Amino acid sequence: MEYDSIQCISTSDGLAEEEIQHHHHQFSSSKIHNVNVVPSTTTSVHDLLECPVCTNSMYPPIHQCHNGHTLCSTCKTRVHNRCPTCRQELGDIRCLALEKVAESLEFPCKYCPLGCPEIFPYYSKLKHELICNFRPYSCPYAGSECSVVGDIPYLVTHLRDDHKVDMHSGCTFNHRYVKSNPREVFNCFGQYFCLHFEAFQLSMAPVYMAFVRFMGDEEDARNYSYSLEVGGNGRKLIWEGTPRSIRDGHRKVRDSHDGLIIQRNMALFFSGGERKELKLRVTGRIWKEPPNPDAAVGPCIPNLSL
Repeated sequence: MEYDSIQCISTSDGLAEEEIQHHHHQFSSSKIHNVNVVPSTTTSVHDLLECPVCTNSMYPPIHQCHNGHTLCSTCKTRVHNRCPTCRQELGDIRCLALEKVAESLEFPCKYCPLGCPEIFPYYSKLKHELICNFRPYSCPYAGSECSVVGDIPYLVTHLRDDHKVDMHSGCTFNHRYVKSNPREVFNCFGQYFCLHFEAFQLSMAPVYMAFVRFMGDEEDARNYSYSLEVGGNGRKLIWEGTPRSIRDGHRKVRDSHDGLIIQRNMALFFSGGERKELKLRVTGRIWKEPPNPDAAVGPCIPNLSL
C-alpha cells in the first residue's frame, strides 16, 4: 500500500550557522584506515603482521604459502587460494610462529589520533576497537545508506549541507506534519538531538512513529530525557523516554518500537476534517536529568566508637 508522504512545517527557531562548529577530524567514506602508531622497536614486526592484500592487521588464523608469504584468512578466499606474492597454491599452512610473536606485542588503539589513550595486547586490540568510545560515528540520516562517518561536529555539518536537514536551537519543538519524511536536528544543552517522524508497517498495519536520537554515546544519552505529544479533538497521546544513541542505527530503534507510535486511523482522527489528509501536530521537549546523588555517596560505615 502507499503511505501519505510526510512534510514538516516547523515553528522552531532556525539554528545559526555559526553555532555549528567544523572539526578537523573528517572522514568521507565508511572505510577508516588503520592508524599504526606503534613504538619504533616493534614497527618492523608490525609490518610483518600487515596483510599484503588488504593492508589490515592479521589475526589468527594467519596463513602462509610454501615460500613463507603470509596473508589473512579473509583475503585467502579472495585470492582463490593462490599466494598473491609468488602465485603458488596456499594450501592450509598456518604461520604459527607469527601468531606467537603477535601474542607478545602491545599496540595503541587505532583511534589514538582521535583521543583514545588505551594500549592493548595485540589480540585484545581488535575487540576494543569495535566498541571504542573514540571511534567515529556513522551518519544518522534515516532512509538512506549514507556511508559518511566522522565526529559529531562534522556529521552535523554534513547533515545540514549534504542532506539538507533542518537545524534548530532550543529544547522544545512544535511541528505539523503533512507531507514528506522530515529529519531534524536540535541544538540543546550544547548537544545535538535528531528528531525522526516516519510511516511504516507494523504487523501489516500502517503506523506513524516519532522518536529522538542523541548524537553521542549511550552513556551520555542517559543524562537526558524527552517527551512527545500528539493529539486533537480533545484526545492526546504522550510518550516519555530516553533518547537512543546514534550508535544504534535508525532502523534498529524503529524496529524496537522505542518511541511514540500512532495508528494511522488515530493519526487521521487527530488530524480532524474528513480524516483523509494527514495534518498531525507533534509537540515535545528535551530536558537534562538531575545528577543521581546516590552515585556520589560512598558506603555507609557505622561509627562504633564510644
